[in-house]
Amino acid sequence: MGILSLLTFFPLAGVLILLLMRNQSDNSYKIVAVGTSIVTFVLSLIVLGQYDGGLAGLQLVDNRPWIEAWGIEYHMGVDGISILMVLLTTFIMMLAIPSSWNAISSQVRQYYIFMLLLEVGMLGVFLAQDLFLFYIFWEFTLVPMYFLIGIWGGKNRVYAAIKFFLYTMAGSLLMLLGILYMGIKADTFSLPDLIANQSLFADAQRWLFLGFAIAFAIKVPIFPFHSWLPDAHTEAPTAGSVILAGVLLKMGTYGFLRFNLPLFPEASVHFAPAIAVLAIIGIIYGAIVSFAQKDVKKLVAYSSISHLGFVMLGIFSLNNQGIQGAILQGVNHGISSGALFFIVGVLYEQRHTREIKEYGGVWKAMPVFSALTLIVTLSSMGLPGLNGFVGEFTILLGSMGAESLGPNPWIYTAFATTGVILAAVYLLWMFQRVFMGPLDNPANQKLRDLNVGELAIMLAFLLFIIWIGVAPSGYFDLMNGTVSQLVADLGAVLVAGP
Repeated sequence: MGILSLLTFFPLAGVLILLLMRNQSDNSYKIVAVGTSIVTFVLSLIVLGQYDGGLAGLQLVDNRPWIEAWGIEYHMGVDGISILMVLLTTFIMMLAIPSSWNAISSQVRQYYIFMLLLEVGMLGVFLAQDLFLFYIFWEFTLVPMYFLIGIWGGKNRVYAAIKFFLYTMAGSLLMLLGILYMGIKADTFSLPDLIANQSLFADAQRWLFLGFAIAFAIKVPIFPFHSWLPDAHTEAPTAGSVILAGVLLKMGTYGFLRFNLPLFPEASVHFAPAIAVLAIIGIIYGAIVSFAQKDVKKLVAYSSISHLGFVMLGIFSLNNQGIQGAILQGVNHGISSGALFFIVGVLYEQRHTREIKEYGGVWKAMPVFSALTLIVTLSSMGLPGLNGFVGEFTILLGSMGAESLGPNPWIYTAFATTGVILAAVYLLWMFQRVFMGPLDNPANQKLRDLNVGELAIMLAFLLFIIWIGVAPSGYFDLMNGTVSQLVADLGAVLVAGP
């Protein structure tokens, strides 16, 4: 078994142990789940140690026949597009699982089984290099997240879970049709082989692009496919929201990079302006709607629509700066928004309300928590020196010089920049309402500051918020080889014209 297969399926060891454990204490289940997530993270670091960012192709490949009659392979590999996503997945999961230590008190064993199964699915999505295998992992992630929201979520959890499932399943069916068409046409589902033989389905390229794009757009989500997200985020348990924001949404942006751009380069160039417009609408719309929220968790949820609009703009700039900025900003959003959802969860566990009006003066009762929250808030609004600024600046730089966006790409950049200003408005407004002012609500006077476990999780988030903000070059180096090759292939199409 290759290292990538070991990494992907190792959480199943934790699942097996949990299934064999009967009539044990809840703490025993939690320790097994936390231990499994830590070992999985260590395995991802081993993968990082063996990875060379300067190379363009797939590395650490595990490829063997699977269903030979149908041209289906068990094909796993990692490159500059996926390496950071893999590390983000294992890191976020390592923090999300212990974040549920006190929050989950019913059906604890089942809860952690679903969490570990979700990790298997997400890692498989980022590492699969066969379209059939990818689709299995892609659909598999729906199942554990459906149960996590539907069983351990809020009062409207069933509605939110069903809406999440149906939205994403509907989009995936269009992608499945595209996968079947290409697989039958080329007699293989291997992604590298399909990229090499894309001329076989050149006549249907734009339709195939749209089939894949709708599936990924719903997952991101891009405006106007976003309506499932606030419900899912609001009703999900804290750890579910952390994973949803931290990793699951990135499966959509990853899909565009992994499949749409290399498989359908002509269509990518053709649709780039339209998707960039939708991205900018999402940036502005998400920011405005965030400002109008009374529920702090919904505010953070809508902010994700805005932030991921930046990622989509970077991707469809179709140049080095834009795509590298988009990948890094995906990581940044995962860390910053994941931290914000954890912060909301800490408050909710004590007050059992998410209404902004119920808070105020929290800094006086929870000074350490509030100070750390301020840093996370500033990172989310893109303050220089923190991670959010690096990603957004690189994306705006890429969009400014994007040939794919026509003769006046600066127009797109100008509108996108308004999203940076609006983010500062709604995030600072939220922070001021919740944390500043008088501590006049008796319920808030009883709030306790962070315990050791919560402090450790917050500091882990802050480590990467500051590290990426101060020293981002190492992260860009990891993706440089792959992105440069992808841009070179797209550049040939841009020169030739769509």
